[in-house]
Amino acid sequence: MREIVLDTETTGFEPESGDRIVEIGAVELYNHMPTGRTFHKYINPQRAMPEEAFAVHGLGDDFLRDKPLFAEIAQEFLDFVQDARLVIHNAAFDMKFLNAELGWLKLPQLPWDQAIDTLAIARKKFPGSPASLDALCRRFQIDNSARTLHGALLDSEILAEVYLELIGGRQPDFVLATGPATKSGGLTETATWRPMPRPTPLAPRLTASEAAAHQAFVDKMGDAALWRKPS
Repeated sequence: MREIVLDTETTGFEPESGDRIVEIGAVELYNHMPTGRTFHKYINPQRAMPEEAFAVHGLGDDFLRDKPLFAEIAQEFLDFVQDARLVIHNAAFDMKFLNAELGWLKLPQLPWDQAIDTLAIARKKFPGSPASLDALCRRFQIDNSARTLHGALLDSEILAEVYLELIGGRQPDFVLATGPATKSGGLTETATWRPMPRPTPLAPRLTASEAAAHQAFVDKMGDAALWRKPS
């Protein structure tokens, strides 16, 4: 199963009011494990950066001036994402911006049901508790000390760890194995563990007095007692 953990940084809150994406960061997971493949682009928004947005992510006009336009990276982004599930914290925000940018270019938009909202998962799992990315890092003891400002790629990497904790742990698909992994068809396969009889039976923990008391109890029940029937 292929998933893309994704985050964006923007100039504001509303694409229809002229706000634009200025950074996209994404991390690829396969069967809930990072593959090492990432997508990361800074984008020239073709507009001035509001002070409020700059205070959040630190991406200013001078830095973004020579970066590519969204139109120049849009197809590369779609090629990376393909039909993978999109894991996003507050998915409605990022999906709104991505689909606005794609729509302006007459490119295919991302289906809303392709997104998994980790904010919604966290609120359902921990009702009444803070559900920001920083709060979830504290809950799961994930190191986010490098996150002094918002950054799309760093936030995606952190969110990938948070997501795996939200769905049941950092190795949700872990299985025991009888031996080394084998290769078949170019993919690594792990032999599934199966229970086997103990080579040496465990010593009985029943004492002699307990066994005698049980036998006396059975004797009182007569020949029809369950314990007298052959197994």
